[in-house]
Amino acid sequence: MKKNSWKSGDPFIWLTGLSLVFSLIMIGGLLFLIMYKGLGFFWPSDIAVIELNDGTYYMGEISNREKKPEPGEAVAKNKDSRIQLKIGNRDLYGLDFKWIDENQIKSIEYPKDAVVLERLEWGNMYGFIKGIRSDGTTIATGNVESWPVLKSLLPKTHEIHKEIKRIEKKKIGDINYNISQLRLQIRKLELERGENKSSIKKLEEKIEDQNKLFQEEESKLTSLYKQLNQNRITISTIDGREKEMSIGTIVRAYRPNSMSIFEKLLIYFSKLWEFVSGNPREANTEGGVFPAIFGTVLMVVIMSIVVLPFGVLAALYLREYAKQGLLVRIVRICVNNLAGVPSIVFGIFAVGFFIYGIGGTIDSLFFKESLPTPTLGTGGILWASLTLALLTVPVVIVATEEGLAAVPRAVKEGSLALGATKFETTWKVMIPSAMPAILTGVILAIARATGEVAPLMITGVVKLAPDLPIDSHFPFIHLERKFMHLGFHIYDVGFQSPNVEAAKPMIFTTTLLLILIVVILNLTAIIIRNYLRKKYTLPGV
Repeated sequence: MKKNSWKSGDPFIWLTGLSLVFSLIMIGGLLFLIMYKGLGFFWPSDIAVIELNDGTYYMGEISNREKKPEPGEAVAKNKDSRIQLKIGNRDLYGLDFKWIDENQIKSIEYPKDAVVLERLEWGNMYGFIKGIRSDGTTIATGNVESWPVLKSLLPKTHEIHKEIKRIEKKKIGDINYNISQLRLQIRKLELERGENKSSIKKLEEKIEDQNKLFQEEESKLTSLYKQLNQNRITISTIDGREKEMSIGTIVRAYRPNSMSIFEKLLIYFSKLWEFVSGNPREANTEGGVFPAIFGTVLMVVIMSIVVLPFGVLAALYLREYAKQGLLVRIVRICVNNLAGVPSIVFGIFAVGFFIYGIGGTIDSLFFKESLPTPTLGTGGILWASLTLALLTVPVVIVATEEGLAAVPRAVKEGSLALGATKFETTWKVMIPSAMPAILTGVILAIARATGEVAPLMITGVVKLAPDLPIDSHFPFIHLERKFMHLGFHIYDVGFQSPNVEAAKPMIFTTTLLLILIVVILNLTAIIIRNYLRKKYTLPGV
């Protein structure tokens, strides 16, 4: 009976099934951990006031609880536990978090009037409102009177911030762009060494006009910044310290201990939207990651546009046109080996070939007036995308060859017998029939390229680039600019951040967002692949 069971293969079926279940459990557990740690970051937690046995008070969010480890222990065996309190007020205390032994805690209270101020700098401020002044005159005192005044002033400061951003990005940005272009024209005329003094003088006059416009916009900015700083708030901390700050530096204010679930949900989605649509701040540990989202998606799109035709054409030549022999077999072996080459090798090659080779040559031929400042002879989103295209093209070649090989020979011969040329057969019969396999290769390429970091670090990605590589100036999409990437953002926040504990939630949220983007890109390709598979599947005869 046992021999028959082994011969039938039933144990191997159970083994493979258990392996699949185990893999799914591990993947599900990882995703659950990332979602729990990431999505929970945006919830407005209650503010606790902790009194210790010695009379010391601490105030903040309880962010973690664990068994208290003994010195030298890898795993905590002590029955005593401790809590991690996010105390904030980094400009006063110099740190964001503090561990407190639970056996030292006398009491924990949650005062209704405790306020959380999310700031542009120095992280969160926890405390109680003491008063609000406007132009040096006190307009509110105490929590009860000051809270509605603060809530009425915050929307006004947000509007001022939007106007400041509009002037800096649009008005002053356009002026700076015009001045740089005029200076490049002057430099170009100087390099021609002709009688261009009159033309140069006209260009210099235009620069002077632009400088006058710049001064006008700068005076507007000065006035707006003055409006931001005219309203000031004084916060009293739990240990009696006072901090006065401009209301213009406050991003969001709320009192979580007195909020309902619905009100907390509104704050939650507000913070979630800020994360997706805003710019980073505080060394990328706070704010949003929109520039990184945009850079990641644009890079993958450019990579896909490049890798698809080159991979398909290479596979078509190897399968349909090249004479099968030793040379073709060697090429296939090389293509397969390229898929296993470490990505950093492609990055180093891209620096030498794309950036210094092609980019440097283009600069010397077409951008002489910009030298020695490089235009294309430096890292940018174009070279990063081409690097990833080079990295993933072997996957597309192999998948396309397999798809072409799977097309029935009778279909190809039938097309040729009906009078179609080889090109028409390839273009209208072979490629559509192999399209599901081609898109499978593209899906695998997207999945690998989206998470790559090593080659991007030396081909164009940077820690902070709040200006998107797209604007209103020709050619509108500036592929020579450096960009942000979600994968590098995770690496930077996780390993380069000076504030490790504050950076942990950002790591999980960005990881979850990167996984979501990969899933969306892959699902889009899968839907297209399934549609084409149904359209070009041949009925059985």
